[in-house]
Amino acid sequence: MRYFSTRGKDQLLSFEETVLTGLAPNGGLYIPENIPSLPHGWQIAWRNHSFVDLSVEVLSLYISPDEISRAELRALVEKSYCTFRHPDVTPVKKLDDKTYVLELFHGPTFAFKDVALQLLGNLFEFFLVRRNARKAAGEKQEKLTVIGATSGDTGSAAIYGLRNKANVSIFILHPKGRVSPIQEAQMTTVTDVNVHNLAVDGTFDDCQDMVKALFADKEFNATHRLGAVNSINWARILAQTVYYFLAYFHVTPQLPAGAALQFVVPTGNFGDILAGYYAKRMGLPMAQLVVATNENDILARFWRHGAYEKVDSGVGAGAAADGASDGKQAAGGVKETLSPAMDILVSSNFERLLWYLAYEGAAQDAASADRARTACTTLDGWMSEMKSDGRVQVPTAVLELARRDFLADKVSDEQTLETIRAYYSSQPSYVADPHTAVGLTAAGIVAPHNPLNVFQVVLSTAHPAKFSEAVTRALSSSTSFQFERDVLPEEFKGLLEKQRRVIEVEAPDIELVKKVIEQFVETETTGEAAPARASV
Repeated sequence: MRYFSTRGKDQLLSFEETVLTGLAPNGGLYIPENIPSLPHGWQIAWRNHSFVDLSVEVLSLYISPDEISRAELRALVEKSYCTFRHPDVTPVKKLDDKTYVLELFHGPTFAFKDVALQLLGNLFEFFLVRRNARKAAGEKQEKLTVIGATSGDTGSAAIYGLRNKANVSIFILHPKGRVSPIQEAQMTTVTDVNVHNLAVDGTFDDCQDMVKALFADKEFNATHRLGAVNSINWARILAQTVYYFLAYFHVTPQLPAGAALQFVVPTGNFGDILAGYYAKRMGLPMAQLVVATNENDILARFWRHGAYEKVDSGVGAGAAADGASDGKQAAGGVKETLSPAMDILVSSNFERLLWYLAYEGAAQDAASADRARTACTTLDGWMSEMKSDGRVQVPTAVLELARRDFLADKVSDEQTLETIRAYYSSQPSYVADPHTAVGLTAAGIVAPHNPLNVFQVVLSTAHPAKFSEAVTRALSSSTSFQFERDVLPEEFKGLLEKQRRVIEVEAPDIELVKKVIEQFVETETTGEAAPARASV
């Protein structure tokens, strides 16, 4: 299996090269040459598989044994998921006769991103160690410098995935004083020598802009070999396909004959639900996937009228009619909501789906390679239009293809709070974080229009303790609710008092960030102890 960029098929990469490169040089995202079909008899052969077993089976369809042997792959997978608190890794819970939740927050940082980032960290280390073992004595060793920006969850999941990894340094920028105390503590209390937290006196957008500028700096990038851990990395999407299979095998035995599963996914960057799309294309039986967004609804608007646009232009009937926002409008059109992980302006992974839609829309009688080249050209044009105009309108035929596999809806903060209250008050009682509540709300909106044989699985993306403000706000009127007793995990208790290591950056200045990276990469090389608190 080889991989190519959505914006041009000139270069074909191995899985190893795809993982280490992250983002294609032409700005595109890597996708596999083809989507493999599930092997004959998979439903019987895999029905009693554990999460680790399923991971080995699914990942091996995309990774040549010449790159990673089956034994090596199993060892990597076992190492990645031995840190999870639940034996199923991503367990399923039944909420009512038609609704289940797939809990993805049982990893080290209590967020769904752990599922992919634990594996990605081990893949980085595996490839680098192997490359360096092949070098001659005295030859310079390869090392990866991972840089990322976070408003909270991505940073901690990336840090826990890469802490103490050989030949990998990680630098995470966060806006000083603008992440929750728990999220900040999760990042800064990790004191492994290769982990560096930069508290920037600025905004998240400042941090993100500096990270993009560092990747665009060819000389700096070449010197430090920058690596990406965000959801544009193909390995993250691949890892996430596995829990759709686990949910299928755990839920379908409980359902009547002829039942169908519908996955409802709260999503901002489209990575989590894209993994479901790949599972569906591979042959996993499912009804339409449901895209659940908060009031930053670029995705819901696309499915409504076919315009992929940064800011709602009001194109199409009802484009702006679905409920007024009670969130603040931030710079660039992003609204601050109670589900901040979904507060995005553009969905990074949506480009991958658009490529497949362009491919299907190409001439049906053309050779596969020609259709792929046409799709790359079409996609590149759409992305250029999006960059220059802030919107692109796809043809009606493309929109109809998208509607074949997906439904979409948006959810307000008020609906989110009401859903948290409703599920806490139900039997069995369930405490949902605000992102999961967005998914549960969307499931309720879609359900009356589903055929009677459709049962829903809502992806639960974070532990409610990570978003204490929203949960407490929703349940403050309930006399039976106690946050510490009902929600707060033991792992969070005392976290705020632990030793921390942080580098304070006095201004959003890329030269200051470069100075930090160069200084602390050198510190790692010499083995010097890093100070608990430093500033530049």
